[in-house]
Amino acid sequence: MTRIDFYIQQAPQQRELTACRLAEKAWQQGHRVYLNAEDPAQATRLDELLWSFRAGSFLPHEPLSELEEADNTVPIHVGSGLDPSGHHGILINLASEVPLWFSRFERVVEPIDGEERVKTAGRERFRFYRDRGYDLQTHNLG
Repeated sequence: MTRIDFYIQQAPQQRELTACRLAEKAWQQGHRVYLNAEDPAQATRLDELLWSFRAGSFLPHEPLSELEEADNTVPIHVGSGLDPSGHHGILINLASEVPLWFSRFERVVEPIDGEERVKTAGRERFRFYRDRGYDLQTHNLG
């Protein structure tokens, strides 16, 4: 069964940065990662942030569009609501809704920050997973 982890950060507007840090950690552990953005604008920001979120960092990644299939040699992909058919490792979900294809992944990561709309949507996703019997883990990042 898919493992679901919520990462809670109290500071507002930290979700994208937290997602990049979690993607980096997963990549360093040899996992393939799909970052699912809320919309194309956020996907573009994430693509840019993966180049610059930390001095000296480089995460091998590429955007995923509707017109192409995921390149299996690239460990991290960024998209918005697209079904990344080649991925089964880690899904980092930044969308407000649970993606229909989430259960195909070994692990789903749900970064939450201090913005009220993010917390509210996160609670809804938490209930969704819990009501379907998923084992939920919560990690407070301080």
